[in-house]
Amino acid sequence: MLRPRKLPPLPALRAFEAAARHLSFRMAAEELAVTPTAISHQVRLLEETLGLTLFERHVRRVSLTRAGTHLYPVLRDGLDSFSRAITELYPQSQRRAVTVTATTLFTARRLIPALGAFQQAWPQYELRLHATDEAVDLLSGAADIAVRYGGGPFPDLVAEALCRERFGPVCSPSLALSQPEQLAAMMLIHSEWHRRDMQPGWERWRSMVNLPSLDTTSGLRFTDESHAIQAAIAGHGVAIASLVLVEDELARGVLVHPFGPVIEGHEYHLVATPENMASEDIQAVCGWLKVIGSR
Repeated sequence: MLRPRKLPPLPALRAFEAAARHLSFRMAAEELAVTPTAISHQVRLLEETLGLTLFERHVRRVSLTRAGTHLYPVLRDGLDSFSRAITELYPQSQRRAVTVTATTLFTARRLIPALGAFQQAWPQYELRLHATDEAVDLLSGAADIAVRYGGGPFPDLVAEALCRERFGPVCSPSLALSQPEQLAAMMLIHSEWHRRDMQPGWERWRSMVNLPSLDTTSGLRFTDESHAIQAAIAGHGVAIASLVLVEDELARGVLVHPFGPVIEGHEYHLVATPENMASEDIQAVCGWLKVIGSR
C-alpha cells in the first residue's frame, strides 16, 4: 500500500506562499480575501506543525528565514503547476472574461475610447479593464494581461514592447505659443507621478532647452496627470504631458505641441504569464492593444 502523504493543512501552505511572495501579511491577506490576522494565524500554525520559524518579524515588514527561503520556491512551483493543470482541464471558451490592467491614465485615454473597436472585432470575448497605478501580480491571477510602463524586469512573465512614450509641452492654441522664451510669461502646470524616478517634468525639460532663467518651481500643481491635462485644455497654462496619451486632443486641435524638445520616455509593454500569452483570447487582446499602440 502507498503510504499517505504527511502534509500540513493546505490553507496554511497557501497563506505562507502568498506571504512569502509578497513579503507582506497584509498583501497576502488582500490576495486571499482574508484578514492579516488570519494569515498570521495560518503561518503560525504551519510553523508549529513544522517546528520551524519561517519568517523573521520586523516592524512593518517580514523576511524569510533560512527554512522559509528553502520552502517557498517549492510551494510556489507546486501551486503554479496545480493552477496550470486545472486551467488545462477547461476549454478556452470557459474563461468568463479577459482582464486587462493598466495605469489609470492609459486606461482612460487609450483603452476606454477603443472598447467599441474591440467588441466589434472580437464579440466572442468579454473584456474587463482594471485601472491602477500599482503593479498587479499577474502570477496570482488577479489580471490576465497588463500594460506596464518601464523596462522591467518582468520575472516569470512574457513581455512584448507596445510603444514608446514621449513627453513635451502642450497647451491650448488660444495661448498662441511659438517660442520657448514665451514660457516666462506663462503659468506652468505640474503633475505628480506615482513613480517619481520616471517622472518627466519642467526641470528636466528646461535643462534640455537651456533656459536657465525659466522658473520651474512655481505654477499649478495637480496630483493627477489627467487634471493637469484638463487645465492645459482650459487654457490655464502649459503642461509637460505624454504626447502619446494626448494624441486625440492634438488631432482635434484642443491642444497643441508648440515646440520641442521632446523628452524620450520608456516603453509600454504587454505583459502576461507564458500560459496566458499563448491563449487565443489573450492573443486577440494583444492584437487590439497593438493597434492602439501603433496609432
